[in-house]
Amino acid sequence: MELLPRSPGEFGSARYWERFFRQRGQRPFEWYGAFPELCPVLRKYVRPRDKVLVVGCGNSELSEQMYDTGMCEDIVNIDISDAVIRQMQERSSSKRPKMSYLLMDMLQMDFSDACFQVVLDKGTLDAILTDDEEATLSKVDRMFAEISRVLQVGGRYLCVSLAQAHVLKKAVEYFSQEGWVVRVHEVAGGGDKQQFVLPVFVYVMTKFRKIPGSALQILEICPEEQDKPMRVESVERLVEAVKDRQHYALLCSQLSKTPCGEQLSLDLCNKDSGRPRYTLHVVDSPSVKPSRDNRFAIFIIPQGRETEWLFGTEEGRRQLAASAGFGRLVTVALHREQRYEGMASIQAELSGKVMELAPPGLPARQQVPFLSVGGDIGVRTVRHCDTSPLSGEYVVEDVKGDDACYFRRLVFLSNRNVVQSEARLLAPAPPPGQKKRRKDKKKAGPAEPPMAIDKSYLCCEHHKAMVAGLCLLGSPDPLPAPITVLVVGLGGGSLPLFIHDYFSQARVAVVEIDPSMLEVATRWFGFSQGNRMQVHVSDGLDYVAKLAAEAPAQYDAIMFDVDSKDLTVGMSCPPPAFVEKRFLQKVKTILKSEGVFVLNLVCRDARLKESVLAVLREVFPLLYARRIDGEVNEILFCQPSPEGRRDPVELGTRARALEGALQQPGLPWDSSYVLADMLQAVTIL
Repeated sequence: MELLPRSPGEFGSARYWERFFRQRGQRPFEWYGAFPELCPVLRKYVRPRDKVLVVGCGNSELSEQMYDTGMCEDIVNIDISDAVIRQMQERSSSKRPKMSYLLMDMLQMDFSDACFQVVLDKGTLDAILTDDEEATLSKVDRMFAEISRVLQVGGRYLCVSLAQAHVLKKAVEYFSQEGWVVRVHEVAGGGDKQQFVLPVFVYVMTKFRKIPGSALQILEICPEEQDKPMRVESVERLVEAVKDRQHYALLCSQLSKTPCGEQLSLDLCNKDSGRPRYTLHVVDSPSVKPSRDNRFAIFIIPQGRETEWLFGTEEGRRQLAASAGFGRLVTVALHREQRYEGMASIQAELSGKVMELAPPGLPARQQVPFLSVGGDIGVRTVRHCDTSPLSGEYVVEDVKGDDACYFRRLVFLSNRNVVQSEARLLAPAPPPGQKKRRKDKKKAGPAEPPMAIDKSYLCCEHHKAMVAGLCLLGSPDPLPAPITVLVVGLGGGSLPLFIHDYFSQARVAVVEIDPSMLEVATRWFGFSQGNRMQVHVSDGLDYVAKLAAEAPAQYDAIMFDVDSKDLTVGMSCPPPAFVEKRFLQKVKTILKSEGVFVLNLVCRDARLKESVLAVLREVFPLLYARRIDGEVNEILFCQPSPEGRRDPVELGTRARALEGALQQPGLPWDSSYVLADMLQAVTIL
């Protein structure tokens, strides 16, 4: 039996609906959800004494259920189908004497002005507004004008809709321009999920007298999980907010039916501010054999650790899910702008939402475990926030890592999942003569002195590799005396500080384009200048070009550790201009004949990376590469003369000698830092 129209335009045809209801018979046809789903929203706006008009009533049971539950009895239903009006009159006339059914076209109603407190429309607007043709839009304008005419001031037009963008935009623009207050509710569990994957919405348009010359618009959205409406600033933003809810519903529908081939991510936002509160990644592990207890789990990433490889990359999350042994794992990252009370409060906040992401076949009352590292949510303390004209917004924060160690990090919020600089912190020593308190009695408070920077520890593996590259310097002496080093890119200053402190005869020049970063490094990362350490606030491109023209062959080592501000390029370090042939030739000019140029390359674009390597090989005859395990970083060691070529075994020997020389009395040494390991894994390109 054919019940659907041949074209969408037939939805507005009386002939179509006459045929539809004759063929369907007495069976109720519920567009967009039944009474139990709609009732919580309708009760907010329909009072028992209200006179209600239902336009395009069809044979829905909605009016009957509103009557039978005592929500409202004075209900007038109209429709353009004679067949359905006669059906509904026969069904309700004796049972519901105060409710009536009339054959009437809502585009030209017979009612007097301002005679209803509520007009209710369940799917009728969606059925009429099928396209943006002039005739269709004219029909909708007539419908809205008639609804406005029969409603009293203070009355409500309640429109149940799937909220397609063109339908929502038309309705909101029309009534907001008339000075009405517009609120959009998402209906909890709206509709038949087999028939309608998209959520159901109710537009609530409250009639106010239009104030001449006023452009004030009051637009609000009320998502299903909260009662308090959120104000939005424009029609476009309201449409976008509804689209977000629709996309989320589609995502949940997809995840409930089939395993997820690719990792899916979404943000859950704070209901008051609208800012992201949680970032979720859904990871399926096909290799895990499903059982009752390992189908689904939630993993809370400790604060500040979302940038680590295991949690911050697709491959890392895939490994985490497989090692956890669950068929589907949802990882949850916590945002630095938000406050969290603890694991229990996060679990209570997320429990209902994450169940919407459950895999197919999960029993309805299955208990889902919440996992984390060490059973807590970690510690993150934001020490400083500011904005730089060159780097944008940034934060300095202290986070708790493995083994209860704390780390200070610099993060640019334009690329918030990347740690720009990192340093390990030392716990403050008690004053002389003061005994250390027992752990259970210690109370950390705001008066506690800040922890000092551990300058002996290089947090970044690529910094360790860059320092190890100094073994390539031509002199057989493990500590060439003296050496001159140019570092382009200051960040927190850990790399130049380490070279300054452990290479006691080194003279270090640092070039940093952003004066704000010098202030951050000095104030928050223990950086300082002196006779052997000077910072030049300048563009690295200009500084090198000037040196090449005035003072060639003056550096034993040149190191580039500079990030790119252009996130559209597949190379985040360095900026493309730093690896152009003409500029690299200038770098070679200021490098001594037996020196080494060390480049931190972070490039996800394979073709772009090959072109960078090709240019480097053109300029530097000798090129070594060291991949950093678990990271995108690759450290390139470039030398101007092919005579300095050494195999990895020889490099390991030189690295061990240098490592021994660096372990000087009075300077702490991190025993996990093995220079030989860094260089024995290099490849010669």
